[in-house]
Amino acid sequence: MTTTTDGEYRATGYAWYVLSILFVVYILNFIDRQVISILAEDIKRDLNLRDEDLGFLYGTAFGVFYALFGIPLGRLADSWHRVRLISVGLALWSTMTALSGLSKTGGQLAAARIGVGVGEATASPSAYSLISDYFPKKLRGTALSIYSAGIYVGAGISLFIGGLIVQSWNAAYPNGGPFGLAGWQAAFLAVGLPGIVISLWIATLREPVRGLSEGLAQPPHPAPFKAFFEELLTIVPPFTVIGAARLGTRTLLWNLVAAAITAAAIAVLVTLGEPLPQWLAVGIGCYAVFSWASALRHRDPPTFALIVGTPAFLCTVVAYGLNAFLSYAAGFWAAPYAMRELGVSPAEAGLILGGMGAVSGFLGVTVGGILGDKLRQRNAGGRLIMVTLGAVVPVPFLAIGFTTDTPLILYACLFLAQFTASWGLGNSAATTQDLVLPRMRGAATATYFIGTTLLGLALGPYLAGRVSSLTGSLSTGMLSLLVTVPITLGAAIAAFRLVPAAEASREDRARAAGETDFT
Repeated sequence: MTTTTDGEYRATGYAWYVLSILFVVYILNFIDRQVISILAEDIKRDLNLRDEDLGFLYGTAFGVFYALFGIPLGRLADSWHRVRLISVGLALWSTMTALSGLSKTGGQLAAARIGVGVGEATASPSAYSLISDYFPKKLRGTALSIYSAGIYVGAGISLFIGGLIVQSWNAAYPNGGPFGLAGWQAAFLAVGLPGIVISLWIATLREPVRGLSEGLAQPPHPAPFKAFFEELLTIVPPFTVIGAARLGTRTLLWNLVAAAITAAAIAVLVTLGEPLPQWLAVGIGCYAVFSWASALRHRDPPTFALIVGTPAFLCTVVAYGLNAFLSYAAGFWAAPYAMRELGVSPAEAGLILGGMGAVSGFLGVTVGGILGDKLRQRNAGGRLIMVTLGAVVPVPFLAIGFTTDTPLILYACLFLAQFTASWGLGNSAATTQDLVLPRMRGAATATYFIGTTLLGLALGPYLAGRVSSLTGSLSTGMLSLLVTVPITLGAAIAAFRLVPAAEASREDRARAAGETDFT
């Protein structure tokens, strides 16, 4: 980061180099996360699973723990060496992806997916914070959109590579290959192992001065891991009870009440016939987030005030979280729908869906980021216009795509749906970063991803699969999710109206909550 003659910060060539490497990290992130989609039909057959089980493995098992560990890891990103954190996390999630290929049961695969979620939770809080320090505010939406495009490139590559490997392996070894591995197992190993090597490259990046891009340089945290473990104590059950007790009787009482309500809700759902693993995981996630927010209110009132206590922030999270509810479900079920309902081969589905997904997502998130930055120049909440459009424009394309019996129409509709849905990603992320102080960016990113995981990833793919199992129709499963669109639209409009005042009052509200260090 350097300054111009008039004292403004500008991005250097090295900043763009860092962004390109972080882009590669995010590609690997989504290859490992998404490859299960193209492998789903084989996994379902070999492990004797149902559609809701596949939705649980892809979304809930991964997403809940990704969200929960994202909070303490986000705090660690706010206080420790962010480059090292990403490097360690990449090595972890790549190892767990490879171990997915050794799974013999659904339970083993679920455990590996949990490990992938924990490892990947290191990436975006650190990357968002790094990008915000390497790029000035006027370029932040564009930079974060470019980084976020790794979602679509990685997801596309995962489908292409996964489909090619599983089809070729199964053709060459119809009764199992070396070590008895099936094609889907070989695919997990093939995409997981390279990340371990690339993690060493990530470790060579320079760590920038935190907050310098806004003239609010922050000193190093004196005890980052102490803060991390204290944060962990507030969000990992049952240690949350100990953490609550340390904050006083009142906090402990409310924590126990929340745990009791959560347990009762899970019991009711199981009594009604819902599967225990899904709602136990979601219940743990909801209870843990409540516990963390309660503790944050006591331990760091300024951060609580600018994140949980800011309606503009929460509306932004809900708006994009419900956008992700549809996007994650469509992204996961597109390949199984093409293969199961339309007779498309794994290699063809991976090549076409993966290639088009990478192009449409990359173009959509980049175009959306550029337009959002321009709209923000006219209104501080301008980026929310793109979030709003990203919530409603894809709806007819999804409705047509998941009811057609023609592969070409499915491909075209999915291309347009993903292109338009991705307009909201970089803009919602940049909005949340603008609403907090530099030292809070990692925690803000973790909170943002709670919405996209607990609302989107942990519920969208599962509910589509659950309705599919109950009705016998994957089309019905996907179309049933469209009932959430009015809520998404309402949250996006509310955020648009609230963001300007919230951003303008950021420092004042932080100071009123007790913040003293603005240097």
